[in-house]
Amino acid sequence: MTDFAHALLNNAEMARADALAASLGQPGERLMQRAGEAVAGALRRRWTRRPVLVLCGPGNNGGDGYVIARALDQAGWPVRVAALTEPRGGDALTWRRRWTGPVEPLDPSGLDGAALVVDALFGAGLTRPLDGVSRAIVERLAERRIPTVAVDVPSGLDGDSGRVRGAAAPADLTVTFFRLKPGHLLHPGRALCGTLVVADIGLPSAVLAEIASRAWINDQRLWSSFLPWPATDSHKYRRGHAVVRGGGRMTGAARLAALAARRIGTGLVTIAAPAESVAIYAADRPGTLVEAVAADDFGAALQDPRRNAVLVGPGNGQGEATRLATAAALAFAGAVVLDADALAGRPEALGRSRGSPPVLTPHEGEFARVFGPIGEEGRLGAARAAARRSSAVVVLKGPDTVVAGPDGRAAISARAPAELATAGSGDVLAGLILGLLAQGMPSFEAASAAVWIHGRAGARGGPGLIAEDLPEALPAVLGSLRETTAPWAIDGVETL
Repeated sequence: MTDFAHALLNNAEMARADALAASLGQPGERLMQRAGEAVAGALRRRWTRRPVLVLCGPGNNGGDGYVIARALDQAGWPVRVAALTEPRGGDALTWRRRWTGPVEPLDPSGLDGAALVVDALFGAGLTRPLDGVSRAIVERLAERRIPTVAVDVPSGLDGDSGRVRGAAAPADLTVTFFRLKPGHLLHPGRALCGTLVVADIGLPSAVLAEIASRAWINDQRLWSSFLPWPATDSHKYRRGHAVVRGGGRMTGAARLAALAARRIGTGLVTIAAPAESVAIYAADRPGTLVEAVAADDFGAALQDPRRNAVLVGPGNGQGEATRLATAAALAFAGAVVLDADALAGRPEALGRSRGSPPVLTPHEGEFARVFGPIGEEGRLGAARAAARRSSAVVVLKGPDTVVAGPDGRAAISARAPAELATAGSGDVLAGLILGLLAQGMPSFEAASAAVWIHGRAGARGGPGLIAEDLPEALPAVLGSLRETTAPWAIDGVETL
């Protein structure tokens, strides 16, 4: 990964970027000025002149606030400033001294008369819950829903996890600098940030190579060079042969997964199912192969050397048959996807495959069943820990789906339509991952690409979407993806 445009920087990495910038001749005072002026400019583009209250904290966020107040005042806006305390020192104190207007003590009653609030109390690196007057004013701001601009993040939001420390008021606009942080994309942070703007304040991009971030926004730059577009001399056997373990009763899940694997380009897909359900599978899509395979014969069915990828779990049910199928898949030399009912047992056992790292696709409940509940580390930290523990690629599904590799890499979805929260949607995703693996994509890239494509297919479906619509939307999504020639952009995020 040499393209850093979509890198996500955690709090420690952003602090290091600031330090590196200073060593490269970018003084902090000047960077703070650019940051504040970028916020003021973004604010003025969205609202007409009105009374503004700027809430300033004691650190660098507060320093940005004084720059913002100064810029708005010079533009003729009526501005008041309320501060928790005087800045501790450094660049924030420099800009405090350049603000010539009055400074009120921070108090919830100060919100009276404000038509717009700039939240410059605390940034993404807050290490403790908000309390005292800071919490009181943030809670009052949330109650009154005065239009709000957050500097870096809404105060109280953890930039690493997206979790709320004590309290946080939703912002209509959040302006951050240089690169996004994970907390901008992880819920509840994503919902609290409103419109996201990333401002270029002059930090040299060279610092990213030094930092070597291992987290990215899940977008085309991350995986597009690995996509398996068919060559002019391709034939079905060169495009992979995937196997889906079909359930005996809940047959719809495996059928959705098989169809998705075919739509994403796999040359052949076989559903290996119990004999009593073969007729149901065979009556569905004529292009999907169906084979009667007992649970204890599933390993033998994978011995065909042309079969190079397998999916176990969707609609399989919990029990001995699924346990046997999962064990056979992990003994298989090809690519493996484990979903739904296959996600059981010790995490270390789920990653012991003979081929590339298996891909595990749990939703939060399944994740807790295998790895334990998600704690203070949040979804990104939990997914990374699970990937390391299992030696697998973990796709922690949700509106902010996280893909984490055992090597520490991670990708977070910038947005996914709410309509994807429908029965069978996860089966389609598992089939997409399976199909890309069958065509030779590496595990991390295949999982990341499938999540993105799945989201785009959901967006095309829109209101009324059901899982059956997703495979039908794939040709248009793939066609658009292949023909894209426009400059890359961060999906769903504005840049300055």
